[in-house]
Amino acid sequence: MKKIIIAILALSACIAAGAQSKLFKLGQSVEVNTAILQELNRSYVDTLPVSKMTIAGINAMLETLDPYTIYVPEEENENFEMMIGKTYGGIGAIIYKPRKEDPVLINEPYADSPAVRGGLQCGDAILAIDGLTTIGLTAAESSEKMKGKPGTQVTFHVRKVRTGEIKDITITRERIHIPDIEYAGLLDGTKTGYIRIGGFTEGLGADFRGRVKELRKQGMEKLVVDLRGNGGGLMNEAVNIVSAFVPKGSLVVSSKGNDLIGEQKFSTTMEPLDLELPLIVMVDSGSASASEIVSGALQDMDRATIMGTRTFGKGLVQSIRPLPYNGQLKITTAKYYTPSGRCVQAIDYSHRNEDGSVGHIPDSLTHEFKTAHGRVVRDGGGITPDVKIEGKEYSRLVYSLVVNGVVEQYAMEFVKSHENIPAAKDFHFEDFDGFVEFAVGKEFDYRSSAKASFDQMKKQLVKDQLADSMKDQLDAMEKALEMDKEAFLRLKKDEIIPFIEREIAIRYWYQVGGVEVDLRYDDALRTALSSPLI
Repeated sequence: MKKIIIAILALSACIAAGAQSKLFKLGQSVEVNTAILQELNRSYVDTLPVSKMTIAGINAMLETLDPYTIYVPEEENENFEMMIGKTYGGIGAIIYKPRKEDPVLINEPYADSPAVRGGLQCGDAILAIDGLTTIGLTAAESSEKMKGKPGTQVTFHVRKVRTGEIKDITITRERIHIPDIEYAGLLDGTKTGYIRIGGFTEGLGADFRGRVKELRKQGMEKLVVDLRGNGGGLMNEAVNIVSAFVPKGSLVVSSKGNDLIGEQKFSTTMEPLDLELPLIVMVDSGSASASEIVSGALQDMDRATIMGTRTFGKGLVQSIRPLPYNGQLKITTAKYYTPSGRCVQAIDYSHRNEDGSVGHIPDSLTHEFKTAHGRVVRDGGGITPDVKIEGKEYSRLVYSLVVNGVVEQYAMEFVKSHENIPAAKDFHFEDFDGFVEFAVGKEFDYRSSAKASFDQMKKQLVKDQLADSMKDQLDAMEKALEMDKEAFLRLKKDEIIPFIEREIAIRYWYQVGGVEVDLRYDDALRTALSSPLI
């Protein structure tokens, strides 16, 4: 007994010594940092940009930890709230302002928003906001003028898109929440329900349950939950989604932090809606955080078949901590674990693929876990699907058209001369010649992937002083890779048209219309529907 007591005392002494050492090092670092700032303030030749230095120092310090621990100063709080909660005070519209000397254009109003109810539509030009001209303002400055406290009014001096009529429109701002559920309905000609979720913000679970109930009333016999591209959000809403399909009290996720925070377990607290409904959950490399909690839990419980490609691998829990002067610290406090014990976090979150997703991890570096029915699953980062379905790959030209806003700009031009279009499901774009003529006149990088790689290689050869000796071969290869802009656009017609149709449909039928166009071209979804469930 005496030996046990001595051992315990020794262990306690070690823990206390470790804690004191950590506190000493922290105090030492704070003291050194303060001394440096004081000496700079006293001796530096020019006036110190203290605020800029402080923020730069904080950001550099946090970057040594992980990509998700960040400092949010007071002036960025509103944007931060928009980022994590997808809410803001305003009129509910995306604007477009290519140049400061142009007026603001309404690009994409949200369905049933104050903007729509006030009569604003895509293409309307905002000439002034509360008497202040928009000429000379940046897009960000214009957006700030349009936002404001819910319940307040804002008056726009507007030039209507088709008639050219100039009028004043007064709109009462509201709390705008961009819905997480982007689409819910039965797929055409089937009894298969389809729900696309774009995020996990407050209230998603209740909304999701309501949509599932409605689809069941319509005769749904199978459900696809689409989490592709969903970067996550609130953990409790992920638990609420899972609760619809598993017994009450089921463990969904656990989190493990440091010795002070410890381990927490999160189980469902609501009665399920349906324990037998066949489920498909679609994921890809853009599915992260809460998306991985949902897919991982349903996979571990053998309650759904996960289809698509490996998920992002973000299993870090962030908490918000208040700081002096109304700042905030979003800090990583724990790691997520699925019901089987898998850690969702990638083994190395500092080295990833170009799209940010987890690279290949050999089985020798991962661990084996078992699902409820004994199937083998592995950790190492992200959720590996039960059925692998690769997403469609697009050419460099298509990415360039989208990123440079060429398709978006064309859609806005289309609106000017078309008062309406058929329902999104029935809309087919037929004036590709008109698009080509429009796009040819725009500046964007239209090189093929091969030509871009060649240009990079040629630069390296010049740098290595090898280009002169290969001049004839390089010239011949470059000539073979050159392609006329118009010819290349026409070559990629079948790739480009779905993007044009989507952008146009959104202008008339809002985001739901865009999803309906997406579904028409979704080969991965069709493959999923024809695959056997596990």
